[in-house]
Amino acid sequence: MIAFFVRRVLGFAVTLFLAAVAIFAVLNVLPGDPAQFTLGLNASPDAVARLRAQMGLDRPAPERFFDWLFGMLRGDFGQSYTQRAPVAQLIWDRVGVTVPLAVMAMVISALVGLPLGILAARRRGKPLDTALMVLAQTGIAIPNFWFGMLLTLVFAVALRWLPPGGFTPWHENPGLAFRGLILPALALALPQASILARVMRTALVDVTGQDFIRTARAKGLTLGEAVWRHGVRNALLPVLTILGLQFAFLIAGTIIVENVFYLPGLGRLVFNAVLERDLVLVQGATIILVLVVTATMLITDLTYALVDPRLRERTTP
Repeated sequence: MIAFFVRRVLGFAVTLFLAAVAIFAVLNVLPGDPAQFTLGLNASPDAVARLRAQMGLDRPAPERFFDWLFGMLRGDFGQSYTQRAPVAQLIWDRVGVTVPLAVMAMVISALVGLPLGILAARRRGKPLDTALMVLAQTGIAIPNFWFGMLLTLVFAVALRWLPPGGFTPWHENPGLAFRGLILPALALALPQASILARVMRTALVDVTGQDFIRTARAKGLTLGEAVWRHGVRNALLPVLTILGLQFAFLIAGTIIVENVFYLPGLGRLVFNAVLERDLVLVQGATIILVLVVTATMLITDLTYALVDPRLRERTTP
């Protein structure tokens, strides 16, 4: 188990380093001069040169990369030259929106998708199974931003139950902050719940053909009882991986939904920074997203190994 843990942590560190190299390289080969873009086309060459020096753009790329890398290890992500504020503070302020939104969406997707998948597996081959799988396929096909606008029309405009957009900070009114995330979380959760339902059904259908299910039925249990008591726990193993992937996707994929609902989250921060050519802010926010995604996958791998000892045995030298 220790060797498995060490390999996963080393892989996590290598992935982060390669991601940092890729992010820095891509952003620094984009056409256009950020200093010129910030000052405008009518700025004098001397003013542009001074701003480039302030941004550090006049230094060699390798030097700027390692300064950025070692600065992040100290918690210093640089200074945003469009918002005149530390990048770490800007990111921290937005994480309080994006992370709760992703957690809410994942909880909703699990509460909806897993029971539907179990129900479909227990009614395998029957009309209810077919109807649920058609519903799940429809949920996967519907874009979350379109579903979000539909939810806004129904629950915000027509019924006036929930706010159509915007966000009240948690410290000002937690209740309003929570209500402001309900519609975006539902919009994000729809395709994820549909995927979970299909994965859970497939896993349970595979499990029902195993010997231990036949043994349980031979002891007098019905198929539904055998699936619920013995099958669900074994079918959850592949679902753990899907849940980890979904949380990573929800963290990194909130840009569109946050813009639809005008939420001041991390995704919207990245979007605006790209439009403003604020490379320091884009680099910092993107590496944080990569960190969250890779950390989620690391935790998923370790959890899977704890749940399934066979994985540890296969990876033991």
